[in-house]
Amino acid sequence: MRTLFRPTVTENYPDEPVRFEARYRGVHVLHRDENGLEKCVACFLCAAACPAQCIYIEAAENTAERRISAAERFAKVYNIDYSRCIFCGYCVEACPTDAITHGHGFELATYNIADMVYRKEQLLAQPLKPPRT
Repeated sequence: MRTLFRPTVTENYPDEPVRFEARYRGVHVLHRDENGLEKCVACFLCAAACPAQCIYIEAAENTAERRISAAERFAKVYNIDYSRCIFCGYCVEACPTDAITHGHGFELATYNIADMVYRKEQLLAQPLKPPRT
């Protein structure tokens, strides 16, 4: 009887935007620094901390003519298998450069399991665009 007089808690998704808490653990985001370079230095600490072993990294060396990150190395391949990920956040805590965080993405449904492996290009935050003048 008391629930009759309480406000409804149903959210009409997708008609209404979804509200997230500040600490929501969604799809990961790989960040760039203020110069547009990738923050990931391919230290493999996130992959080592992952209990589900869903992170796969291949490192490569930066060259003088082609800088991908500010460090000596960068992640040539950075894949996360979301069919295995448990969204525990250990990878975020382990990262010394704050290159990886949890975003607010949550729509991971797919008919093909191969689509559950997100590549570096899908995880990278878009570079900041210069302001229009």
